[in-house]
Amino acid sequence: MRTVFLGTPQFAVPSLERLVKAGHEVIAVYTQPDKPAGRKGTLTASPVKQAALALGLPVRQPERIRRPEAVEELRALAPEVMAVVGYGQIIPQSIIDIPPMGIINVHASLLPKYRGAAPIQWAIARGETVTGVTTMRIDAGLDTGDILLQRETPIGAEETAAELAARLAPMGAELLIETLEGLRAGTIAPRPQDHSQATLAPLLKKEDGRIDWNFSAREIFNRVRGFVPWPGAYTEYRGGLLHIWRCRPAEDRIEGPPGAVRRSGRRLLARCGDGACLELIELQPEGRKRMSAEAFLNGYPLSENERFGVNP
Repeated sequence: MRTVFLGTPQFAVPSLERLVKAGHEVIAVYTQPDKPAGRKGTLTASPVKQAALALGLPVRQPERIRRPEAVEELRALAPEVMAVVGYGQIIPQSIIDIPPMGIINVHASLLPKYRGAAPIQWAIARGETVTGVTTMRIDAGLDTGDILLQRETPIGAEETAAELAARLAPMGAELLIETLEGLRAGTIAPRPQDHSQATLAPLLKKEDGRIDWNFSAREIFNRVRGFVPWPGAYTEYRGGLLHIWRCRPAEDRIEGPPGAVRRSGRRLLARCGDGACLELIELQPEGRKRMSAEAFLNGYPLSENERFGVNP
């Protein structure tokens, strides 16, 4: 089928590559404009742009896809169908109306749960044990269109958002191809979402990563896993910030208020709001490289009654 693909992040790359491999005619790839990256602010192409160029596909990068000139360009391309995977802009009705087979979105949750920009991260942060991918027909709402197909997968007990995304991306790519084949054959019956069951997964902010030690150990553990690689989970420590990249719930108990931190042999324990502890495994003091708990303890000997989350 004549297909226009819209996507930006690494998560979308397997879907684009699978479309080409399946023999669909990808007539154009739309992605976000190049953005400054790194300390030098070098303009960097999105992962989807890099993949599209490697595949020899034409790339377009409008600042705003809703602008009349971008809409007319899409109309002139006359796609039979469009596929959207993490494009990063809202698709207006003027574009939704263009392809006769509609616009198919690959979304990284089991809709209607976790509508929004960060479904993988919030599913883990909120303690879900099962997630999946959904293909849906885009409408004018936020991930509110009719469901086409879904595939479910368990979330590993210590799986991070980055690890889960790496698993869901190829799963979503396969579901996209299965969806297009089913639509062409007329074997898929779209079904409306139950909007009463919807939950939201809003765009992450830096502040979401700040650890509240009044939360339970399990809640903090889930947020640490969910916010890898960005914004990460961090806490105040000795006048700066300390990132916590890996931790796990521990059976140990220590005295003190939430955020109290103690050494136990080579292990580093922090007390949480429910009285349980987290064992902190990999940390990163501000301005330093990541390090093990043992290396941290050697470099930052703990004082009596030391506490995370409180700056002097």
